[in-house]
Amino acid sequence: MKNILIIGCGLLGSSLLRKIYKKKIAKKVFVYEKSKKNISKFKKLKLPGILVKRPEDAVMKSNLIIICAPMSEYKNIILKLNDSLTQKHFITDVGSSKLKSLIIIRKNLKKGVIWVPSHPIAGSEVSGPEHGKENLFKDRWCILIKEKRTKAKHIKFLSSFWKKIGSKIVTMNSEKHDKIFSITSHLPHLIAYNLVKSAQDFQKKQKFDLIKYSAGGLRDFSRIAASNEIMWRDIFFDNKQNVSKAIDLFIKNLIEFKKDINSKKNKSILKKLTQTKKVRTQIIRFKQDINKPDFGR
Repeated sequence: MKNILIIGCGLLGSSLLRKIYKKKIAKKVFVYEKSKKNISKFKKLKLPGILVKRPEDAVMKSNLIIICAPMSEYKNIILKLNDSLTQKHFITDVGSSKLKSLIIIRKNLKKGVIWVPSHPIAGSEVSGPEHGKENLFKDRWCILIKEKRTKAKHIKFLSSFWKKIGSKIVTMNSEKHDKIFSITSHLPHLIAYNLVKSAQDFQKKQKFDLIKYSAGGLRDFSRIAASNEIMWRDIFFDNKQNVSKAIDLFIKNLIEFKKDINSKKNKSILKKLTQTKKVRTQIIRFKQDINKPDFGR
């Protein structure tokens, strides 16, 4: 691969940058970062890569462009790049919802430019280049979005790139992707935000200093709820239909739990608790976590 342009150098962008240089995947990596705070951190960390003041300055020198910016920035980024893009350019992204972003791309991206979305499942509650890790993507799934018009050679090219980064590859269309992640990722984050807000409301109403007594449950949810608010606002808005359906399903099941508790339905609630424990076993079997007690790890 000749040169790569990374747009956005937060957690994912800086992790990609570190890995690309470590594995010598490209000759040069150009980096565009909008945030002055992140630019300052980039320089202090002495990260590899060539900072550019405008993304379009590096487009003609790059053949692969990876957008690691918030999804609400996609339209502006594409409009900035369009004049410099040619049919030789290949663009991907790392966003967590796909249907809405694909609509934006189809409407605004210059005709003939290759766009194949990616979604590496490797996020964290922390953000910023100082938290980037060279092995962030190792043995993690990376979803490549394959629509009817997507060419096999383009999937092959992108698969090769992500495999060099250390990811495992799976392909699916954008509709299936957004439905799956509304349950496995988007709803859990929404619940985490809401649970922490509920704890704050409870503390204010009861005047209890409860936060310092946080048990494992609230502590773990607070970690998830510490995630980047701009990124998650964009995800909730972009995937709003699937997220809304996931919320409805969650409320339905929550009401059933409430009924079981109030009626002391022993068999019913034990069945629910036993069945849901099986998911943890599956997550470990699929190597999405390790079978180790979480005592502060």
